[in-house]
Amino acid sequence: MTKANGNGAVPVRESQRRSMQQHAQGPAAMLAIGTANPTGVVIPQDHFADDIFRMTKTDHLTQLKEKMKRICQKTGIEKRYFHLNEESVGANPEFLDRELPSLDARIDMVATAVPKLAHSAATKAIAEWGRPATDITHLVFSTYSACQAPSFDLQLATLLGLRPTVSRTILSLHGCYGGGRALHLAKQLAENNHGARVLVACAELTLVCFGAPDGSNLVGTALFGDGAGAVIVGAGPFSEGERPLFEMVSATQTTIPRTEHVLGMQVSRAGVDFHLGIQVPTLIGQNIKQCLIDAFGTDDAPCSDWNDLFWAVHPGGRPILDNIDTVLKLEPGKLAASRHVLREYGNMSGATIVFVLDELRRPRKETGLLPEWGAMLAFGPGITIEAMVLRAPRLDEY
Repeated sequence: MTKANGNGAVPVRESQRRSMQQHAQGPAAMLAIGTANPTGVVIPQDHFADDIFRMTKTDHLTQLKEKMKRICQKTGIEKRYFHLNEESVGANPEFLDRELPSLDARIDMVATAVPKLAHSAATKAIAEWGRPATDITHLVFSTYSACQAPSFDLQLATLLGLRPTVSRTILSLHGCYGGGRALHLAKQLAENNHGARVLVACAELTLVCFGAPDGSNLVGTALFGDGAGAVIVGAGPFSEGERPLFEMVSATQTTIPRTEHVLGMQVSRAGVDFHLGIQVPTLIGQNIKQCLIDAFGTDDAPCSDWNDLFWAVHPGGRPILDNIDTVLKLEPGKLAASRHVLREYGNMSGATIVFVLDELRRPRKETGLLPEWGAMLAFGPGITIEAMVLRAPRLDEY
């Protein structure tokens, strides 16, 4: 081994050798997945309009209520889960008036609820992984509910009993592409730090943006629900018992120019305000093919047909999935996992993509049937598109 020189400095050659040893072997992979939803309130979509207008004391707005019912019928959603209940709304009447300050009250409620929900999903992922939580070296937490520091990343690390040396990163207000961004970052961390095991946690509660229905928020109110997802990410060499679910081959992030005004979030004294433009599905459809080509690193489609791939797509709404189906000429059922998650849970923002990945790996776990190559897509404010090339290893490969 090369020794340090007289003044204690490590020679360049030794530094380079150590740097090479810090990198992992091969691409990062998802090693375990866990999901969770609040246990308090489950609202069927066909009852939602009646429930939300009663809860917010706006039953007298009959035309608006009928419009909400029509929107709910078109969403492709059957039910959604919520942390906020009627009793909590009654105890916080300021939630119903956007002119009244309510941010502090909302932050107080999410301060314990969000980490608790994330803990539920993370413990499932860690149990599937099969190694102790203290083996986690990095934590990436994505949420649109964080408005304080120290934040949910530290609280989750404490709840899980992670080491004080765990490297924490929190991604705030990334919205629906937060899960994709967190997984992209986890890939880079795992591949550039030998032996790293990254816990990705995404947790979202709509109570930070809850309000009485009005003419500007009906679509978002009809779409969003609460949930949390967690993924363990690592790269080779893999320990005994570790089995990659999806290899994370390559990833890109693309922002569609001049779309900042179309989709976004803003923190105000009355909570978090969402803005969802009607152009979102069309804009995503117009740009999705080029984003995929960039992610695969080819001048054309990576295969003879986009139908040769499996698909993990964030179900931001039925029109987004329909546009992707049309543009890529996908066969019926190619987006089945995304449509299933939308139907059963609604749009849980950044956590939703983890539910889609969990749903997608079920048939493979049972039958092994899944194309070898796939693509993951998530969309959010910007408009930002996260794309990742995935590979499903053979069940006997590891």
